[in-house]
Amino acid sequence: MIIEEKLPIPHTMADTMSRIVSKFSDSGFECYLIGGSVRDLILGRKVYDYDFATNARPEQVQKLFRKVIPTGIKHGTVTLLKNNKSFEVTTYRADGKYIDGRRPESVSFSETLEEDVLRRDFTINGLAYDLLNGKIIDYVNGLRDIERGIIRTIGDPVERFNEDGLRPYRACRFASKLEFTIDEETFKAIGRTLEIARKVSVERVRDEFKKILETKKPSIAIEYLRTSGLLGIFLPELVNCHEIEQNKFHIFDVYRHSIYSCDAAPQNNLVVRLAALLHDIGKTPTRRTGNDGDYTFYNHEVISAKMTRRIMKRMRFSNEEISKVNNLVLNHMFHYTDDWTDGAVRRFMRKVGVENIEELFILRQADRKGNGSRNGLPAPILRLHRRIEQVISDDNAMTVKDLDINGHVLMEELGLVPGPEIGRILNALLEMVLDDPALNRKDLLLEKAREISGSPD
Repeated sequence: MIIEEKLPIPHTMADTMSRIVSKFSDSGFECYLIGGSVRDLILGRKVYDYDFATNARPEQVQKLFRKVIPTGIKHGTVTLLKNNKSFEVTTYRADGKYIDGRRPESVSFSETLEEDVLRRDFTINGLAYDLLNGKIIDYVNGLRDIERGIIRTIGDPVERFNEDGLRPYRACRFASKLEFTIDEETFKAIGRTLEIARKVSVERVRDEFKKILETKKPSIAIEYLRTSGLLGIFLPELVNCHEIEQNKFHIFDVYRHSIYSCDAAPQNNLVVRLAALLHDIGKTPTRRTGNDGDYTFYNHEVISAKMTRRIMKRMRFSNEEISKVNNLVLNHMFHYTDDWTDGAVRRFMRKVGVENIEELFILRQADRKGNGSRNGLPAPILRLHRRIEQVISDDNAMTVKDLDINGHVLMEELGLVPGPEIGRILNALLEMVLDDPALNRKDLLLEKAREISGSPD
């Protein structure tokens, strides 16, 4: 099916892309915009990558253009550089037999766009666009599925998922990204091909999961992952939270509270979204029935932090991501009262880390919204936030490095030698300064240091 329709390509890209396609056409080749970029242009969504399909062989593309990088030439893909922009160009192809659940054993080039489209994953990604003539080419009813908001495989879904175990994860991601529904037969096929999905490397699953967490409503994909069986492959701890009832202060079970808290966290902050998703994961092993018959979850934040660290290490997140998420999960249950001294506020800030304070409050707000009946932060927490802002404004010392003295000064003035005694004295001085920031002067700190060490004047 061919539909005449001009797609709204940004003017900053249109001229460059038209020149590329014209170059192919003038040389006797076909070249079409293909895949996700066509889908997103139809939906009016922002496009980040523009990919092309052509009947020109990679070596012919290299002869047509001056700047071509053979990024995936084994599979017919090169990257074309034009006007400081990059475009993937892939030769029409037909895939051979898939033997590892990810890549075809062989690739053969084909002559027609239709054959190339029929080996792709989903109908909504199987659309091509003729830039020169303003026509959408649809061999797989992708336009109909876009109109209906459906994720459907091209051809037999079991066959598509048996070819590539990452495709079921992608189906769930597209459901979240586009807020579409997965076609019933396509969804059933996910459960029938889990053994192939298990072959996908943890790094690829992690990257797909991170993309899910960047969508507006990750809960859509996560629920599809759970009900299909995919979530149990890489995050069984979250599956175990399903139907774990909470106490009277919660509307949802632990699982739904977790995914809705994740939705409520900022879309552009992966660390907070992960923390929101995993912050209560320790509630399942810590749930007990209290004397009043209601459930308790004592120290669940400690267990949640330990579980979070194990999960993220298993999924091979970076050490920095693991450290930040673990810190937020561990500290998310802080309880503030107005009788906290200024020193107690500063100690809290030191424990959490000044650089993590704002994200902790954002997590707390997402946690509250994920409850289902509350929004915003309670008044006491807002008062704590204002006190913290004042401490930061006053530029108080929060760590040993902020002291107006250091180990070298202690060794020089007190005749000490390098060793643990230096650290003990500095930490003792910091405790004093946390209670009384006015003490953070070199002369006063030296005086206190002499008292601590027992050194004579």
